[in-house]
Amino acid sequence: MSNETMEQIPKYQNSKQAVFELLQKHKTIEKLVDRQSMPRHDLVQALVRRQNLTFLRKILNHLNPDEVVQILEDLPVKDQLFLLDQLNDDRKEHVLLIAPVSVLQAIGSRHYQTESSKLRAFTLLNGHLKEIPITCREDLISPKPVWIDMVAPSFEDRIWLGDIFGIEFPDPNELNDLESSARFYMNKNNEIHLNSDFLLDKENVSHNITVAFILYKEILFSIRKEELPVFRLQQLRALNQPNYVFDAKDVLLDLYAADAEYSAGAMEDVYRNLEVVGNHVLHSNITDEEAAKILSDIANEEDLNGRIRRNVMDKRRAVSFLIRAKLLSKNQIDDSQQILRDIESLDGHTSFLFEKINFLMDATVGFINVNQNKEVKRLTVISIVFMPLNILAGIGGMSEFSMMTKEVPWTVAYTIFSLGCVLVAWFTFLFLRFFEKRRVNKS
Repeated sequence: MSNETMEQIPKYQNSKQAVFELLQKHKTIEKLVDRQSMPRHDLVQALVRRQNLTFLRKILNHLNPDEVVQILEDLPVKDQLFLLDQLNDDRKEHVLLIAPVSVLQAIGSRHYQTESSKLRAFTLLNGHLKEIPITCREDLISPKPVWIDMVAPSFEDRIWLGDIFGIEFPDPNELNDLESSARFYMNKNNEIHLNSDFLLDKENVSHNITVAFILYKEILFSIRKEELPVFRLQQLRALNQPNYVFDAKDVLLDLYAADAEYSAGAMEDVYRNLEVVGNHVLHSNITDEEAAKILSDIANEEDLNGRIRRNVMDKRRAVSFLIRAKLLSKNQIDDSQQILRDIESLDGHTSFLFEKINFLMDATVGFINVNQNKEVKRLTVISIVFMPLNILAGIGGMSEFSMMTKEVPWTVAYTIFSLGCVLVAWFTFLFLRFFEKRRVNKS
């Protein structure tokens, strides 16, 4: 504990005693406030609780994880859960990583906090997917789920769910650290792990989100760090359409099929955007500023097309793994073959789009070069026009010119000389223009 926090609790001999006494004080205050009958009872209760909990949280979050674990081991289950709720998320994860089995079991036995987590469970009922309200562990055992979906689950959520099903769930923030060779495998507990990329195409930014799938005991578990449109679409379809899915593997295959469909929709957007860019490039003269904007738009579409290509390639690998592992029924194999055919068609489109993107980029760069050549041409004309003037100016500045015009007033001499320079420049310009017209007529 920091010196600042220790100075604030001088009456306690150590931090462990401070936590125990503050915990007991919290219980006593709650009992006393609950017994009171006053008009503003709720307000008083909230203020008293807040003062005590603020002090308790400050102490707990300044303790080392080892000290917190020692305190938890000496408390009953109810008090363990209460203290864990007072820890910050990052501190809680460090504590639970070294916590003994008794503390982890306490988390597994608690009621699920639906207001702070994003876990959804679905079971099959009369050919429909039906969502299971999650309040406690029994809700996930009695009506056997076929799909449990987790969006950005906390460390505590993963422990709570893992204790129910006997699975160790990965951290969704670390899924991208996996090597490509470890994206599809089966472990010794017969858990089938698949880590697949799903496209998230937003208005200005698009990226791929890695989703971890675990097939275990006819249940599909999905873990990801962001909400994805494909998952919402699939949940709505399965909830509303009868006999849409029959087991966990059907859910997985339909998610892959829906992602291929979503990628096709994103590809149509690329086609439309490139058509707008193409009309601008091929049917008008563009400035350098417009060309820079066009190149930026083309680069964005190229990035999205690349993500689509990577996405469908990943789906091909995942579906092929399921077929090779002999995990699918005959009907599911037929569905898988259809998904692979859809992916093959998308491959052809991505290749065509890459060629179109390269053509438009070359055309835009060509317009930039034409504009630069025009600027260089203007500079060349100016330099040619002024080249004889530079010669004449050099002659006019020589002493021989003064000797030649000594009988003529200098104002008259230099006026005639200036007019002569203008006439030379004009005739030079006309001469260049004449040859330019002849060149254009011949071409």
